[in-house]
Amino acid sequence: MRTLLNRQEKLPFSEKDQEHFMQLALLEGRKGLGLTSPNPPVGAVIVDNDGTILGRGFHSKAGTAHAEVKAINDAYEKLGPDRIRGANIFVTLEPCSTQGKTPPCCDAIIRSGIRRVFVGAIDPNPAHAGAAVSILNEAGVDVVTGILEDDAEYLIRFFRRRMETGRPYIIAKTAMTLDGRTTLPPERGQWISSLESRDDVQHLRRQCDAIMVGGETVRTDDPMLTLRGKYAEGREQPERIVVTAVKNLPLSAKLFNDAHADRTHVYHGQPLERVLDDLGKRGICSVLMESGGSLFSHAIGRKLIDEVVFYMAPIIGGGSNTVMPINGIMADIEDLNVEMIGPDIRVTGRIVK
Repeated sequence: MRTLLNRQEKLPFSEKDQEHFMQLALLEGRKGLGLTSPNPPVGAVIVDNDGTILGRGFHSKAGTAHAEVKAINDAYEKLGPDRIRGANIFVTLEPCSTQGKTPPCCDAIIRSGIRRVFVGAIDPNPAHAGAAVSILNEAGVDVVTGILEDDAEYLIRFFRRRMETGRPYIIAKTAMTLDGRTTLPPERGQWISSLESRDDVQHLRRQCDAIMVGGETVRTDDPMLTLRGKYAEGREQPERIVVTAVKNLPLSAKLFNDAHADRTHVYHGQPLERVLDDLGKRGICSVLMESGGSLFSHAIGRKLIDEVVFYMAPIIGGGSNTVMPINGIMADIEDLNVEMIGPDIRVTGRIVK
């Protein structure tokens, strides 16, 4: 944690309190997951020196007000502008310092009279990194950085990946039996995972800009790849990406004939790296790859996957397909998390690159 104090005053909050208020800002920021691309999700909370919450806000869509401005406006509407003078703002990402579709948040913070800014992560854009810290400090606003930095970085991991590589962040999701099979015998039906796991997948889809499958998944499963029910509220359907080596995709597939057919894009015979480059140029920051088999193996082997989510059903012995049909490909996983989702085991982790 780094503290930049103009007047070397004692901070009004302990480190534990600072982390508590940053957790509240992170909760705000998570509300924007899946809504803000190509911008990052950001949350902000304004706190009086006695710990009273004065305003909250999160960035909800590119081109609209940022989290800091939302929190300031929230406080103004409830309490009036004088109430936040001398207060503190906790924001998950360094405030923007340049004019874009909206004015710089640094200016709004300075005008508001906020006394201190507590920051989670520094802006990964090298043109902006640290700029707001300097601008605010020069204007007499104290800045504290690095509060719950790992959590704040995780919130913007999609944005950071595209900023650093030009490509979206890839989450690979698949359902399997305990012995690694991704299909069941025909008499057992289509679904390996439980209703609870499939609901969890909807939550995961909502966070991502696009869903990717291989051509074989389209031919075999005829998926819809849509958000449904409460998960579809307040946002557009994700882009649907089909990567295929051969052209014989069925024209009758739901992806080409439903109300969202214009959001289906087919990449035929192109290297996956080129596909990801194109998606990044289109402002897509995150892709949920819902595929086992050759596409998953190929992406793992070329170190293109950032994170995995496996739903393991309490079943031994499935169909003929396996999650890794290509021999000799392996990857190490870090930050492993194991959790029960209904009767299934959900395993998540990040690929070591």
